[in-house]
Amino acid sequence: MKFSTLDLAEPLQKAINACAYVDMTPVQEQTIPPARRGQDLLVHAQTGTGKTAAFALPILQQILDTPKDTISCSPRALILTPTRELAEQLAGAFLRYAQFTDISVTAMYGGVKMGGQTSKLKVGTDILIATPGRLLEHMSLNNVTLANAEFIVLDEADRMLDMGFISDVNNIMSHAAKKRQTLLYSATSSAAVNELCHKILTNHKEVRVSKLNSTAYTVNHIMYPVEESKKVNLFKTLLREENWFQVLVFTSTKEQADRLMAALKQSKIDAAVCHGDKSQGSRRRALADFKSAKLQVLIATEVAARGIDIQGLDYVVNYNLPYLPEDYVHRIGRTGRAGSSGNAISFVSREEERTVNRIESLIGAPIKRVIKKGFEVSDRVSLLKSISKNRRPSKTNKASNTDIGADSPKTRKPSKPSKAKTKPSTKAKRNKT
Repeated sequence: MKFSTLDLAEPLQKAINACAYVDMTPVQEQTIPPARRGQDLLVHAQTGTGKTAAFALPILQQILDTPKDTISCSPRALILTPTRELAEQLAGAFLRYAQFTDISVTAMYGGVKMGGQTSKLKVGTDILIATPGRLLEHMSLNNVTLANAEFIVLDEADRMLDMGFISDVNNIMSHAAKKRQTLLYSATSSAAVNELCHKILTNHKEVRVSKLNSTAYTVNHIMYPVEESKKVNLFKTLLREENWFQVLVFTSTKEQADRLMAALKQSKIDAAVCHGDKSQGSRRRALADFKSAKLQVLIATEVAARGIDIQGLDYVVNYNLPYLPEDYVHRIGRTGRAGSSGNAISFVSREEERTVNRIESLIGAPIKRVIKKGFEVSDRVSLLKSISKNRRPSKTNKASNTDIGADSPKTRKPSKPSKAKTKPSTKAKRNKT
């Protein structure tokens, strides 16, 4: 289905043409018509499927259909998103789609001074894109009200809940206009997402554009079994032999990211690290350098990398597997986007093998194992057999373990005989007879 069949307002269609959009993606085809009619939606869609346009275009169209004066501190639309990076990305997309209109767009997030954001809010903005924490700060200072918000979008709702924003989201929604359209987008499904959905949506339609908790069909999944201590050398070897470039690497902790960064720097590999301990300016520069191909490797934790949108990203490497299988879906959503092919590479130590099983169960497909010569690792079954054999008790041990907690016959000290003589009990006498 083509965008031209939607009969959008001329300024929007002109912007779509400028973006070189012709055919709609499945999520756009299934959600733009009902969203344009004002229906609440729960949409399960992967990152990179075109979901931003799927909610941005219907909102912009409805604002154009019912023009109103821009009111100070009172936006008509609110888009909630978990991170600064994603907020910036969404603001850029809205500005591209609204470039031939007079609709104003403002993004608000933490890590920067509030003064400039406050000024923009007081001038007035039609569409506000914000992270939950910073929005609540402005609301507490009466810099913004949601009393006239006709449209609310929760983008990456599952990630917001995983990051602990559930109370913030509930607080924000309690101050929103009762009569509104609400759109909730999530890459994965969970009990928490379903609970939130029932709280904030009214007579909603549920849309699934792919198998629940699945990954993009364009992604090639590969797993390298490797000892934890050998992961650095394996990564550097693959970079050299496979000629990988623009590789996004995920670690589970900031400490792991810093150690990998130090090792790459020692080998004179152009890399940068992006995690919560880095300043917003440092993270922004790292992302800009990575996008402009000045860096070969960008190392990131999941929270810091949320919202990274890089066209044509061929490789995402899980240096450490995520703690939650659902986070695997989020991580590799950076590659294989919009129909392009991509590769999800995972380095898996013996300790992480159970996580692989949970990930395979979640995505409904096996992950191909590749054994790299020089980095072989004994399989878990052999390891457990070896441990079991070494721990098998001897016959002597078996005998001594019959009385748990007692000293062994060899070490038990004989007790001193009692000087006092005691009469046998009545029961003992009976037993003698």
